[in-house]
Amino acid sequence: MGQRITVVDVFTDQPFSGNRAGVCLLPEAADDQWMQAVASELNLPMTAFAVPRPDGDYDLRWFSPTTEVAMCGHATLATTYILDQDVRFHTKSGVLACAPAGDGRIEMDFPAIPTEPVADTPDWAAALGLVPEQVVGVWAGGEWGLVEVALPADVRAAVPDRAAILALGGAIIVVATPGDETGVDSVCRVFSPTTGNDEDAATGSAHCVIGPWLAARSNRTEFSGHQASSRGGTIGMRVAGDRVIVSGHAVAVVEGTLID
Repeated sequence: MGQRITVVDVFTDQPFSGNRAGVCLLPEAADDQWMQAVASELNLPMTAFAVPRPDGDYDLRWFSPTTEVAMCGHATLATTYILDQDVRFHTKSGVLACAPAGDGRIEMDFPAIPTEPVADTPDWAAALGLVPEQVVGVWAGGEWGLVEVALPADVRAAVPDRAAILALGGAIIVVATPGDETGVDSVCRVFSPTTGNDEDAATGSAHCVIGPWLAARSNRTEFSGHQASSRGGTIGMRVAGDRVIVSGHAVAVVEGTLID
């Protein structure tokens, strides 16, 4: 029998929105080249491969159509959704504890990514097709650059320059706060061409940056973010020390079998 694969829409409770991930539950570890070939064939933003461990945990790896990545929030949420249980994943980014919540959401305990201000902003504005006057400030942390703009409309107006983003490190979040809807604390878009996805639809790892950034400028620890991609997405954030509990919904849209 061939390998089962499920396609899940993540950070949404409606099909055909949010971010897409393939989930492949394997009985044992697979060859790297095979996993990359499957991810390339599916051509989804990310495909997750999970293997059960003797201790009851799972090993988890993530592949875009072009490369393996060290962290992927939405594909982790998709895998937890398919397993439908509390689970600990062993990954290249450490052990990630995930669990279904009582309201239908899934919560994921991720490392927080703190940021520091960047003094020189014109190149970052240009990489997003913005003028410097639209940029409030720039921060950097981990592999991410975070560009704050004045208005949610500026987020939506950004026109990314792929080459310029790659020259600045390859992963940029453009964000405005607060959002333009009641209860929304941030509106963002995410550009990460190094993963083969020029614009990500809904990104858990980016909110490990946004959550601590919001907490540092407020007296709060819980936030709701909207990712203003063409598909959209809603991401919850709860900052707890050096961790961020990232949360969201998911819905399965395709189930299939990979023919051997």
